[in-house]
Amino acid sequence: MTTAVTIPRHGGTGGRTAVAARARQVVKAYGAGETRVVALDHVDVDIDRGQFTAIMGPSGSGKSTLMHCLAGLDTVTSGEIYLDETEITKLKDKRLTQLRRDRIGFIFQAFNLLPTLNALENITLPMDIAGRKPDGPWLRRVVETVGLADRLSHRPTQLSGGQQQRVAVARALAARPEIIFGDEPTGNLDSRAGAEVLGFLRRSVDELGQTIVMVTHDPVAASYADRVLYLADGRIVDEMFRPTADAVLDRMKDFDARGRTS
Repeated sequence: MTTAVTIPRHGGTGGRTAVAARARQVVKAYGAGETRVVALDHVDVDIDRGQFTAIMGPSGSGKSTLMHCLAGLDTVTSGEIYLDETEITKLKDKRLTQLRRDRIGFIFQAFNLLPTLNALENITLPMDIAGRKPDGPWLRRVVETVGLADRLSHRPTQLSGGQQQRVAVARALAARPEIIFGDEPTGNLDSRAGAEVLGFLRRSVDELGQTIVMVTHDPVAASYADRVLYLADGRIVDEMFRPTADAVLDRMKDFDARGRTS
């Protein structure tokens, strides 16, 4: 049996590390009675501000469910989730929608770009919908960071898969959200394009101070993170700092072996 671990984060000098988001005793269950399935089982975790966190685990471990709950895309059965000091689990739908729009960024596998808009228009679309003007210097910095300065007038059909995902990354960064969530953001890309996008995400943390949470099954993708959280059976069972692809792969093989013998 795998034992869950509680992972709040603290600084090495005794001071508390700045936390962008946190979950407290979060349970997510589907169904009732004999058909009840627990996707998250009393999860406690802090997501550090200005850090790149990867979430990993076998299929059905709850990793995507945890990300969706942290991002306010899914409700919890019980427990509390906070974005900074705002408890999002108590917000009404309208207020939650506004919070997601103004304070959270999303990057998904499918890019979700509008084919009738060029790259720049896709990047600024969420702010246009919200009636907000982009911060010009910040937008230019984001565009330069993701290497899109010479592709802004191109529509999605004129861009490669890697370039389309860079547009999606820039769109998430441009509004200066407090935290960005990525659900397998390189899952539809070849290895070269995936490495490009992961490099841009890494630089957005190092150079722009962004906070990123990424769900992935890929040890190479996880190696770009500062910290890897491992889920099994709806619980956080381990974490790794300064991961390498080989170390992540070895850890995942260990979990697979435990699963076969449990």
